[in-house]
Amino acid sequence: MDNYVYLAMNGAAQAMLAQQNNANNLANISTVGFKANLDHFEANTVYGPGYSDRVYVTDEPAGADFTPGAITTTGRDLDLAINGQGWFAVQAADGSIGYSRRGDFRIDPSGLLLNGANQIVLDDSGPITIPQFESLEIGRDGSISILAAGQAANTVVGVARIRLVNPPLGQLVRGEDGLFRTRNGADVPADASVSVTSGALESSNVNAVDAMVRMIDYSRYYEHQVKLMKLASENDAASARLMRMSS
Repeated sequence: MDNYVYLAMNGAAQAMLAQQNNANNLANISTVGFKANLDHFEANTVYGPGYSDRVYVTDEPAGADFTPGAITTTGRDLDLAINGQGWFAVQAADGSIGYSRRGDFRIDPSGLLLNGANQIVLDDSGPITIPQFESLEIGRDGSISILAAGQAANTVVGVARIRLVNPPLGQLVRGEDGLFRTRNGADVPADASVSVTSGALESSNVNAVDAMVRMIDYSRYYEHQVKLMKLASENDAASARLMRMSS
């Protein structure tokens, strides 16, 4: 009975972990450039006294789904979508460099260029600061040009170039802050082959229908494990009654 209860308890716990991962994906269905978390159930043999005839499962992370999200046109100058593969380099809260597909940029009162998660957007020399301007344009290579406030119409100047990188996807891991970094922590140089489209955003690649179906499946799986634990308790109680009767 102990093994029976242990396996059912473990199954319920792993179903909850899978449900949490699925719920996180659903919560980010509207997050610009979000990449869905992947996981899978892995079978493991229970080792101990006697023959190893029991198997339990663990919910294991399997990285991220790097499939590009849909591109939607916004017409906003500071909205950028990466064409194909590539990432924006941003500064994390701890000062480290991370990589994101989030292109809903804005300029704060001090002139810093931020994304929708309030992370500082970087160029090759550090944080991007944009002076006061009358108009702004971002090229396909990430170069930012402005017509400064009070200047003649023919005095458009370049102020920065967004750092676009393209590391091998197999080397990327997601941190707790949601940003991706290389497995060895090494910085990634800019890649001139990465291009962007201005006035557009990449949506999350979470499939809402698939996530909802998973939510139902995980709920049923959890309920099934709880029923097994209850059945084990009832069987134990019945065995105890038989032993008392026989004595």
